Order: sequence, then C-alpha cells, then structure tokens
Amino acid sequence: MGKVTGFKEFERQDETYTPVADRVKDYKEFTVPLKEEEITKQGSRCMDCGIPFCHSGCPLGNLIPDFNHMVHQGEWQKASWLLHSTNNFPEFTGRLCPAPCEKSCVLGIIEDPVSIENIEKNIVERAFKEGWIKPQPPKTRTGKTVAVVGSGPAGLAAAQQLNRAGHTVTVFERDDEVGGLLRYGIPNFKMEKGIIDRRVKILEAEGITFKTNVNVGVNYDVKDLKAFDSIVLCGGATERRGLPTPGADADGVVQAMDFLTQQTKVVLGKEVKDQVLATDKNVIVIGGGDTGSDCVGTSNRHGAKSVVNFEIMPKPPGHRSPTTPWPFWPLQLKTSSSHEEGVERNWLINTKEFIKDDSGKLTALKTVNVEWKMVPGERPQLIEIAGTEKTWPCDLALLALGFTGPESTLADKLGIKKDARSNYKAEYGKYQTNVSKIFAAGDMRRGQSLIVWAISEGREAARQVDLYLMGKSNLPSKDITGDLVAM
Repeated sequence: MGKVTGFKEFERQDETYTPVADRVKDYKEFTVPLKEEEITKQGSRCMDCGIPFCHSGCPLGNLIPDFNHMVHQGEWQKASWLLHSTNNFPEFTGRLCPAPCEKSCVLGIIEDPVSIENIEKNIVERAFKEGWIKPQPPKTRTGKTVAVVGSGPAGLAAAQQLNRAGHTVTVFERDDEVGGLLRYGIPNFKMEKGIIDRRVKILEAEGITFKTNVNVGVNYDVKDLKAFDSIVLCGGATERRGLPTPGADADGVVQAMDFLTQQTKVVLGKEVKDQVLATDKNVIVIGGGDTGSDCVGTSNRHGAKSVVNFEIMPKPPGHRSPTTPWPFWPLQLKTSSSHEEGVERNWLINTKEFIKDDSGKLTALKTVNVEWKMVPGERPQLIEIAGTEKTWPCDLALLALGFTGPESTLADKLGIKKDARSNYKAEYGKYQTNVSKIFAAGDMRRGQSLIVWAISEGREAARQVDLYLMGKSNLPSKDITGDLVAM
C-alpha cells in the first residue's frame, strides 16, 4: 500500500488553521486544506503492514489502506468508491470523528500515524467537486415501508441503506431541519450546515421522504407509526445530565446544548428569543469533553470576558498512557482548536455551589479540589481535599456533562424494553427490540457515543430490517468480530 518507503520519507502533515484573531470573528470553518501533492504524500505513508489494525479501530471497517493507496496513485474516483462502500457520510466523519483508526495505526507505534481522517475528508470533497457523488435510487421497489425516527447520522445511514434495498423510507425529525445533533449541536465552525444540506439533497433524489417538525408520540400518533412495515428508532441519547448542586436553578446556569443550539440557529438566520450570550461575561464551562470544547469556542466568538473550564477527572497525560497501549484508544490529553483560542483549564475540581444574588442571577461558583481514591474491587471514591475551597466570579455557567441516555417517550408508548442504563434494549448484531418489527440503533441503543459508531449502527440495523422484511439481504455488513463480510 502506498509507497513502500513512504512512511520513512514523508512526515505527517495536517491541515493548518487560520489565525485565532481572524477565525473567532465568525462561525465559518477555518481549516486551511493541504495541496493535492501533499495529500498524495500522506497517502504514501501507509505502510503495507501485514495486519492493518486501522480496520479494527474503525467501527465502520473502512478499507483504509485501499483508499490510501488509491490517493497515492492519484486514483481519486476509485478512492471515493472504496470510501463510500463502507461509509455513507465521510464528509461528516472526516470533520467530526476522533479517528480511532489513527490511534490503532501500525505506523503510530514508532511515528506519527497516517493522517487517515484528513485523507478521508479530501477524498469526499474531491468527489463532490468532480460530481462523482450522484443519486443512486433503487431499480425496483419491494412494496415494504419503513419509518426511521431521528435524522442524525444513525437515522440517515439506516434510511439510505434501506432505500438502496428498495424499501420506501420515511424519516421523521422533530426539529425544523434534518440532521439531529449534526444540525444544531455541532457549531458551524466545526461543520458548516451546507455540508448536511448537499447530502440530504442526494438522499431525497434517491427517494427518501423527510418529514420535519414531527415529534413522534407528541404531535404524531404512534398508531400511524405502527402502520409502517418496520420501524427503526434512531432518536439519540438526548437526556442531559445536570448537577445536583445548591443554586443550580440560578439565572445563568445553562445546559451546553441549549447554548450551542441557540447560536447555530442565529448563524442560520433563525429567530431566537432571549438568546444566552457570553459577551463580556465570566464564563465557566463545566465538563471537559467535545461539547465543553464547543462551548469554549462559541464563548470566545461571543467576546467573553474570561473563559474557564472545569473537569472533575484527573488531567490526562500528554502522551499515550501505559494503561491504554497501542492499538487501544489512548488515555491522552486532547487540546482542541477551541482550547487554543483561549481558556483556563482546571482538572480535579468539583463545583460545590452556584452563588446567586437577590434577583436570582448567577454571580459566582464555589469549588473544591478533589482526588479519586482507588480501592480494589470497589467503585472509585471521590474525596474532597480540605482547605482547597475557592470562589470563582461567574456570570454564565455552561453544563457540558454529557447525556444519561435516550428520552423514554417512545419506549413507553411503543412498549420497548430498556436496559440497565436506560437505553432501548436491542441486541448488538440484531438491533431488534422486544417488539419484533421495531429496531433501534445509534446512541438510542448504545448510549452516548461517536458519530462513526452511529453510522455503523445505522448500516447494521438496516441490514437486519431488510432480513426481517425479506428473509434475505444483499446489504453489506460487518460481523461482530469487526470483519467486513459480504452477504
């Protein structure tokens, strides 16, 4: 694969960013693409390793060495075909995936891994530019109807695969536009929404029907949903985690997803009443994950007075930890482009109280430093360190604490069983719930996870639905060992 000695001749090169002072002035994507010649070199770094562990690292089973080789050869159209054979939406993963494939790249043992994610992004962008990505409606229809609830990456992937199998697919989305959290939960500076729109146009041209502003079980009767021959639930894990902390009801304590959604709607020209703004405020973001990072980037674009980030867990090491050796996902510090734009990051810190004034407005946070006590055979215990209490000025606290699971509305109305973590119970590999015609995929089934897992689950669930409806399926699948199998 690639050039036999490419990994020894060429160093890894990543996209660069426009200067911070410029990019924080707007909400546009700010990456500076590499030249085609450089991308070709990056593809040449693929090692022709005996066992490509990137396959097992990728939940989709992307044919990574193969499309790297095509890029090395300048065969971009073939690279696009290979990429789309396992991934419905590489334009999403090429921007938003944390790239577990790169963390399991064999070259990563001794050098910087192959820049797989950026190569993927360049392949799909070249394919759109050249007009290689065209609607592919099925030649025949089966007469079977399928409802997909939720239009995030899992729902879109399931819908496209089922439509390819010839079924008539309708996607229901409760928001006013298609995309799920891709639409409103991801800031435009990470992915501009035209990226979603151009793909949705392809899906519509292929014959998929989208119905927005439809909240099944609320303004759409589940009796009408049950009229479909099969149902795929891809509603995501949207129950937000709160903090059981005194003063959490203060005016100024805001869920991160509300903050991000409002700003995205404003960018898209939609009316937002009483938008929460960070302008000239002391902002504290509680939660150190990707959503917290997005809040940091958005707060800086608002013109916050200061931006501070709290994380209750220890600071990860700067390099791969011995506890997560290759090819596992590493325990390692991640510094995002938003962090680089300006933030004070704090680890092992716990919020004890939200302080508010007489009118109920947030004015400060009280915190204490903590440590984790590890006892063999027991759950880790959080221990407060005496004498470390501190009060932080704060006008806006953003809770970026993740999600506890899916909302229960559909499960209750459809009679779907849930597992111990409140996810919709559907066996991995089967995706079928206790109601035979109803399937579940993505975060709704597995809990909060990665975009690449959502697409994988949507594809896998689609094949199981096809088997249920037709008794056989020509849709491709990965078996549970992670190998791509032809069916």
